[in-house]
Amino acid sequence: MSLTERLEGHLTQIVRDRDPYLSSAGHFYVQQYIREQFQQLGEVETHEFAIRGQTHQNLILNLPPLTNNQKQSPPILIGAHYDAVPNCPGADDNATGVAVLLELAKEFAAKPLKYPVRLVAFDMEEYGLLGSQEYAAKLKQENQPLRLMISLEMLGYCNHKPNSQRYPAGLEKFYPNTGNFIALIGNLTTIPDLIKLSRNIRKSGTPAEWLPVPNQGKALRQTRLSDHAPFWDNGYRAMMITDTAFMRNPHYHQVSDRIENLDLNFLTGVCLGLEFGLSKL
Repeated sequence: MSLTERLEGHLTQIVRDRDPYLSSAGHFYVQQYIREQFQQLGEVETHEFAIRGQTHQNLILNLPPLTNNQKQSPPILIGAHYDAVPNCPGADDNATGVAVLLELAKEFAAKPLKYPVRLVAFDMEEYGLLGSQEYAAKLKQENQPLRLMISLEMLGYCNHKPNSQRYPAGLEKFYPNTGNFIALIGNLTTIPDLIKLSRNIRKSGTPAEWLPVPNQGKALRQTRLSDHAPFWDNGYRAMMITDTAFMRNPHYHQVSDRIENLDLNFLTGVCLGLEFGLSKL
């Protein structure tokens, strides 16, 4: 089966109403699907946290590095949220991120990186980044270092028409007006990784642009709208990889956020670019 077919297979399982409160059956189904996929590759840890008296779960898979030396390097954490807003099947947001997360897990289980890799499926992103907030705070409290945190946030919408890409005011002078690239947005400490990763994604055939933001992105609110932001706030090197959401995708948080509105070739290219780029870090 090709990577595109595998990604589409994941999307078929994940794309459904899955708000944790209003579509709890769909939410539970997707949670179990991720758990089963992770379980094929190793032991799945569950990080539980309570909101409004209800227990929620971040699902975690740890993959060992290529060589297990005594002095273990800190892990690269790759995360994607699996919840969706009410009445929205959430194909781009964020079934695409989860589908790529599951394929990266398979790839790095078969071909380990120099660093340990920790894959995390976050819950409750749409309620204010609550799952990642709880998890980032826990890591900070336990003094757990990370080599890098990467949030996969909407990876499958692409538009090749001129003027299909919008930006926060001022940025349009520096970036393309066509929405056919993947964007990497990181805090200042990630600049070397932003440069290297975007260069290698381009090498693998997918256009990529990168943006460094100072001061935890507080001056540019749009850069904080995913699970990397709590890691910024806790002092970690973190970046978001995104198709830029509502700056490009008219189906954002709509009933129309469905598989047929995605570009699966673009999504496949992003996944391949990440496999290649991360193997070079």
